[in-house]
Amino acid sequence: MVRFDIITLFPRMFDSPLQESILYKARQAGLIAVGLHDLREYTRDRHRTADDTPYGGGAGMVLKVEPLVAAIEAIRSPSGKTRTVLTSPQGEKFTQAAACRLSGFEQVVIVCGRYEGFDERVLGYVDEEISLGDYVVTGGELAAMVIVDAVARHVPGVVGDEESVAGDSLANGLLKYPQYTRPPEFRGAGVPDVLLSGDHKKIERWRRAASLERTLARRPDLLESAKLSDEDRKVLLNYKHRQETE
Repeated sequence: MVRFDIITLFPRMFDSPLQESILYKARQAGLIAVGLHDLREYTRDRHRTADDTPYGGGAGMVLKVEPLVAAIEAIRSPSGKTRTVLTSPQGEKFTQAAACRLSGFEQVVIVCGRYEGFDERVLGYVDEEISLGDYVVTGGELAAMVIVDAVARHVPGVVGDEESVAGDSLANGLLKYPQYTRPPEFRGAGVPDVLLSGDHKKIERWRRAASLERTLARRPDLLESAKLSDEDRKVLLNYKHRQETE
């Protein structure tokens, strides 16, 4: 089991996502647990102030270091099998590999960034900063939801068909091949014959080639670190040649 502990100013934002679909079933089955912690509960003044104006001036507010560290220290398990992450647009980009890595911890503490950011001194109390991508959203709660969902998928038993996880886009460093289901024809658009053939070896080869071609067309950067066979490289060269001659 993996336990997620989320430190946030807005714990009610998580109510709906945690009550639906796979995350709800995983919690009910005891495969994951999620604790929500209101940052204001760790403040010391009667106004429960969790943010303040930045030293040096500037717009907006900054999350205070005292309540953040107090929350982290109170929540973090002493077992040592825990990882504390801070959601921040300045962090490392979240990837499928990162989700898989985090699923190996017994506890993942997620600190949700907000406003103009956080007091820099809190970085001495977290293990890593994580960003969803090169854009900014209102708060780290949305990022935390994504992290919980992505990491939970790697916990054994959370997804009923584990082959589904292994076949996810980016699971092997490539985008997933195109998928089709009934009907076999829709408004003149059909399904590739190979998928209807029943020949599993041919289907597997087609899917691998389609995955490679889609990755080259949409996310060529992924190919730089992907493990490619000689056959894969032939597929990519043929695809490039077809694109150049069309």
